[in-house]
Amino acid sequence: MTDKTAQPAQMDVKSYLAKHLREYGLLVALIAIMGFFQIMTDGTMLRAVNITNLFLQNSYIIIMALGMLVVIVAGHIDLSVGSVMGFVGALAAVLIVNWDMSVWTTIPICLVVGGLIGAAQGYWVAYWKIPSFIVTLAGMLVFRGMSLWLLEGQSVGPFPKEFQILSTGFVPDVFGIGRPNGTALAAGAIAISVILWLGLRGRARNRQYGVPDEPMAFFVIRNAIVMGALMFVAYKLSTFRGLPNVLISMALLTVVYAFITENTVIGRRIYALGGNEKAAKLSGTRTERLTFLAFVNMGVLAAFAGLIFAARLNTATPKAGFAVELDVIAAVFIGGASMSGGSGKIIGAVVGAFIMGVLNNGMSIMGIGIDYQQIIKGLVLLAAVIFDVYNKRKQS
Repeated sequence: MTDKTAQPAQMDVKSYLAKHLREYGLLVALIAIMGFFQIMTDGTMLRAVNITNLFLQNSYIIIMALGMLVVIVAGHIDLSVGSVMGFVGALAAVLIVNWDMSVWTTIPICLVVGGLIGAAQGYWVAYWKIPSFIVTLAGMLVFRGMSLWLLEGQSVGPFPKEFQILSTGFVPDVFGIGRPNGTALAAGAIAISVILWLGLRGRARNRQYGVPDEPMAFFVIRNAIVMGALMFVAYKLSTFRGLPNVLISMALLTVVYAFITENTVIGRRIYALGGNEKAAKLSGTRTERLTFLAFVNMGVLAAFAGLIFAARLNTATPKAGFAVELDVIAAVFIGGASMSGGSGKIIGAVVGAFIMGVLNNGMSIMGIGIDYQQIIKGLVLLAAVIFDVYNKRKQS
C-alpha cells in the first residue's frame, strides 16, 4: 500500500521554471518597469501620492479586466466594455443630477442595466452562435451612440459627495492614529498573513496527496517579494490618506473571482468551455448558459467601472470610456490569457492591468507624448502575445 502522506519529490528548478515562466516573468516585468520609472522620474513613481493615484486611475481597468478574463477564458471577447462603461456613467448622471434620484437607488439600477446589457449581448453569442467579436462590436457602436443621445452631447455634473466616495473616498482610520494610518498598516499585515497562510496550506495539501511541489527556494523568494511589496505599499498609503475605497473594492473582487475561477465547479467549467466547447458539452456542461452568464457578469462589472469612473471625474462626458476596451483586453493578454481561450488567471490579469497602468503613469510623468505612449503599449501587447505563442510551441 502507498502512503498518501508521503512527501512528494519537489519539481526540479528547470522544469518548474519552464512551466511557470509566464507567471514569474510578469512579476519580474512589473518590478523592472516600476524600478525603471522610479529612476527616470527621480523617485516620483513610488511616492505615496503617486501610488494612491495609480490605484485611483486604474481601478476601473482592473475591475473590468476581471470580467474580461472570464469572457476570454470562455473563448470569447467583449469589445463593448468601454462604451457600456461610458453609457452607465451617463445614465447615473442623468438619474442623479437631472432627475434628483437618490444615489443609493441609482447605483443598483445602473448595475441591473449593466447586467441586462450583458444579457442582451450574451444571448446572441450563446444561443444564436453569432461571433462575440461582431455582437460586441455592434454593442460598442450602439452604446457609444446612446451615451451621446442620453447626454445630448454635453457633460453632466457635478455629482453629490456620497456618489464621489465610490472613487475618491478613503477608509477612515479606525485606530485614530492619523499618520501613519493604522488601518492601512493593519490591512497590509492581514494581507501578508493570509497570503503566507494560504501558501503554507497549499504546500501541506500537496504533501498530503503526493503532488509535486514548488521548490522551497522559489516559494520563499516569491512570497518574500510579494509580502515585501504589500507592506511597502501599505506603509506608503498610510503616510498619505490611507486606504482608498476603490482599493478595497478591487481587492475583494479579485479575491472572490480568484476563488471562483480556481476553486469552484463553475470555474473549472469555464476553463473547460474555452479549452474545448464540444468536449465540455458532451461532459454535461451547459455551455450556452455558461457563455450567457459570462457576458452578464461582464456587463455588471462594466457598469460598476462606469460608476467609479464617473465618480472620479465628478461628471459624465460623451467621450467617457473611449478606447478603454483596448487597455482592458491588453491587460488580460499581457497577464497570460490565451487568445484561443481555456487559460489565464485572475492574478495575471490584475498584474497585467498594473503593468499597463504603470506604463501610462510613468510615461505621463516623464512627459512622453500620447503618440509614443500608444506605440509603446502596442509593442508591449504584441511582445506578450508573441511570448505566449512561442511558449506554447516550445512545450508542444
